[in-house]
Amino acid sequence: MAHLGSGRRRALAVPVGLALTASLAFLPSVAASATPLGSTAGSATAAGAGTATATGPALSYVANLTAYGTAGQAKKAIEQAGGTVVTSYDQIGVVVAHSQNPDFAKQLRGQRNLFVSVGATRTAPLKTVQTTEEGTTQRLSDADAARAAAQAGPGQEPLEANQWDLRAIRADQAQTVNAGSPDVTVGVIDTGVDDTHPDLAPNFSKGQSANCVGGVADTTDGAWRPYPDGSDHGTHVAGTIAAARNGTGVSGVAPGVKVAAIKVSEPGTSLFYTEAVVCGFMFAAEKGIAVTNNSYYVDPWYFNCKTDDDQKALVEALTRAGKYAERKGVLNVAAAGNENWDLAADSITDDTSPDDATPVPRTIDPKVCLDLPAQLPGVVTVSATGDQGFRSYYSSYGLGVVDVAAPGGDKWQVPATPDANGRILSTLPGGGYGYKQGTSMATPHVAGVAALLKSAHPGATPSQLQTMLKAQATKTACPDKIYDGTGNLIDATTCQAKWGQTGFYGSGVVDALKAVKR
Repeated sequence: MAHLGSGRRRALAVPVGLALTASLAFLPSVAASATPLGSTAGSATAAGAGTATATGPALSYVANLTAYGTAGQAKKAIEQAGGTVVTSYDQIGVVVAHSQNPDFAKQLRGQRNLFVSVGATRTAPLKTVQTTEEGTTQRLSDADAARAAAQAGPGQEPLEANQWDLRAIRADQAQTVNAGSPDVTVGVIDTGVDDTHPDLAPNFSKGQSANCVGGVADTTDGAWRPYPDGSDHGTHVAGTIAAARNGTGVSGVAPGVKVAAIKVSEPGTSLFYTEAVVCGFMFAAEKGIAVTNNSYYVDPWYFNCKTDDDQKALVEALTRAGKYAERKGVLNVAAAGNENWDLAADSITDDTSPDDATPVPRTIDPKVCLDLPAQLPGVVTVSATGDQGFRSYYSSYGLGVVDVAAPGGDKWQVPATPDANGRILSTLPGGGYGYKQGTSMATPHVAGVAALLKSAHPGATPSQLQTMLKAQATKTACPDKIYDGTGNLIDATTCQAKWGQTGFYGSGVVDALKAVKR
């Protein structure tokens, strides 16, 4: 799907093909939150390690253990089935493995006393595929920056006049009360963050950053940065959350908190696979991160169906990791997506999956086939709005699915700013600034407000933070009209309301000022 700025790349283009680039080459010898059980060098075949024949493509798998299964038993079974263990998350009973045995998952599923579920995390072999983004980023020119700086008000950052989004949720006012605590860190699970950016460097936490590609956390200095040919997505998200109020560029929603990078996108692509996201949640849990921002969906399936053996295993692994992080004090915030889908509908036609091979159109039930991580239990799911307060034309929605809304940008809702740009202005790699739109851009606004809440209430649990987010959101009724993808105002017939919530906005649009004054 074409991402305008949502979930992962819910601001990026759908890549064709798949990647891992020798994912094994990115695995460190030691992981802080995982236990490496097998060799991580070379191909993931099991030649000489087991009885199975490696005749198929090299794939990555997650194996979810029963309550009685042990890592040692799993390692033995995996090797006998022709696989190699990459790592084991013993805290949640999830093992990541590689194999070229076409019957690898089937053989392990037969051991029901040891495995609850086993599934391939991708449909194409482990390999590198270069891909490009749709030119969704509009880089701010020097002339535009000078014009904005000339119109900056007293106390504003040089480019803040263009940040209509901060004013929409009263983040500018909130910062005069509480700009956030440096004891609170937001982890950006994304494409990497350029921590050398002058607006990010003051608030960046290297000790809580890593590269989780392949399923094992690499904390080598700089491993969390975007690939040289990679995406600017994570850096843009990080700026919205915590760009410093330092007289340079822009301001984040919570410029006093720390921000960390947990890179989970494959080299040369914007694909986010299950093993990397599981690693991201686990790393955040073990490193004391308070909030994670998840502006992506987990590839290769837009919806993971519990009726499918492979996809069921991915749901299980991600659910275990997300719940573990929550138990360790992490609030996970995720984007609803950019497909203008009703995630509470009886059925949805998904023609994008799998996105690492040739998509096969299918009709799914979103109550059985889940958009991950947005529909994981305990996750705060976010829809996007524009300057006029309408739901953004691209934003997915759903009564009982969307928890809150926040500015994500909408090119048709034009603000009265120097640039008159309805998208979201934030940081870009290399010290630059630019505009993006999507639920990817809405989510960091919510993560920033959650960080302010955590700053004001350091003892609050993730569930309490979520309750406060909803309670302090500005209640927003279903609108009469909404912009469509061509810029025309149409009747908003798809918005439903019940239980004091709406399908477009959930409990309402987040309010940073209420968050710090409560």
